Amino acid sequence: MQRSMENQLARWLQKPRRKPLVIRGARQVGKSTLVQNFAQSQRLKLVEINLEKHGNLNGIFGTNDLDIILPELELLAQTSLRQENTLLFLDEIQSTPYAMAALRYFHEEMPQLPVVAAGSLLEFVLAKHDFSMPVGRVEYLHLGPMTFKEFLLAMGDDILLSYVEGFQLSRPLPQIAHEKLLQRQRQYLYIGGMPESILVFSESGSMLDTRDIHRSIIQTYQDDFVKYSHEPTLSRIHTVFNAISRIVGRKVKYAQISREDRAKDLKQAIELLTKARLLLPTYHSNSSGIPIKSEINQKIYKLFFLDIGLLNYLNGLEWAHISALDERTLLNEGVLAEQFIAQHLAYRFEGLEPPDLFYWLREGKAGNAEVDFVTSTGKTIVPIEVKAGKSGSLKSLQQFAIDKKTTLTCRFDLNPPGVQDLSYRARQKAQVQTVNYQLLSLPLYLIEVLPNVVLQVLNA
Repeated sequence: MQRSMENQLARWLQKPRRKPLVIRGARQVGKSTLVQNFAQSQRLKLVEINLEKHGNLNGIFGTNDLDIILPELELLAQTSLRQENTLLFLDEIQSTPYAMAALRYFHEEMPQLPVVAAGSLLEFVLAKHDFSMPVGRVEYLHLGPMTFKEFLLAMGDDILLSYVEGFQLSRPLPQIAHEKLLQRQRQYLYIGGMPESILVFSESGSMLDTRDIHRSIIQTYQDDFVKYSHEPTLSRIHTVFNAISRIVGRKVKYAQISREDRAKDLKQAIELLTKARLLLPTYHSNSSGIPIKSEINQKIYKLFFLDIGLLNYLNGLEWAHISALDERTLLNEGVLAEQFIAQHLAYRFEGLEPPDLFYWLREGKAGNAEVDFVTSTGKTIVPIEVKAGKSGSLKSLQQFAIDKKTTLTCRFDLNPPGVQDLSYRARQKAQVQTVNYQLLSLPLYLIEVLPNVVLQVLNA
């Protein structure tokens, strides 16, 4: 997401009524690096203040008086904040909660100064304070892990990246490009999208080194829980966090997480981890129309994790295991493929919207049906299945096509990219109906260009 986020930052900087910008995201997804790179690319003088190192500023920000706040910041930075082409960056803002409230005064009294703040676990902190948030006076960008396309860029695979970004259904990928993309995809399935993991691998080529990074990040998250939560909430957060490896990708049943805690308390812990961007809930939606979000049932949901590389660490999955699997088995290994799709779909709006995911579930006496994900392109709803092998069951997609009268479905599998016209006879309300729909088949590594491919199908 780093490339698209830099574009969003450039757009924000040029706004005539620019507001302070808060970059949201889990710890170590690259928020600070993003701002530093952006300032350099725009030739801005970056004034960076890490508030985690200056906890004494909380009372200063609490005055809500820029005549008091600005001199303190300028003394720390040893520079003036009133110069042109200056960017103020307040990092780790969760460490100084009153700084969040003070952002409104930067907007109202110093609109000429671009201000960016970044923080993780904000809700953990803000829940303990009674000040009002600067609603309507700040903007947000939401940063997730690096995507597969960014992984290709980091590895210097510019040619492979061009094949992905310029993919056209009318022009089949060269077989060699397809095979190399599958190799890189396999590496990403283990390494994941955390910037430091990718950086270490690009420099050393060592999977063991990336494992060390995964371990360090997970331990950092667990340390953060101690900072920002107290018993009994803390123990429930740990309970949920420790259960992720066995419940990810499955409909949440609280008894499978803990039989000792109340469902209400476990749900609260899940909500905190979600707000901290460590969990990605995928809500059931009736999916009868746009927007899909308007028909969700918040009581029925699955959970995915922030990043597939970190999930592998929680699962104890080693590179030796993933590297030894054939492609078919790899695609069907646990929830690896679904997690890959989930973390890319969740941040599909290039940071402008918080992560969200939807799926479709039908439970009844006539039989259950579940579609892994449901998304939309324009006014077109697209159900998505992630299947192993070359001939997985299409029953759930067929049922969705019948119930929702959709004409386009999508399956990520091992088939070469292509579109099939399918016809299916089904019994519906004591009648036999013929359902005609198209099946778009794509390899996992094309998930980021799905909207473009869908438009190609619709305009064909």
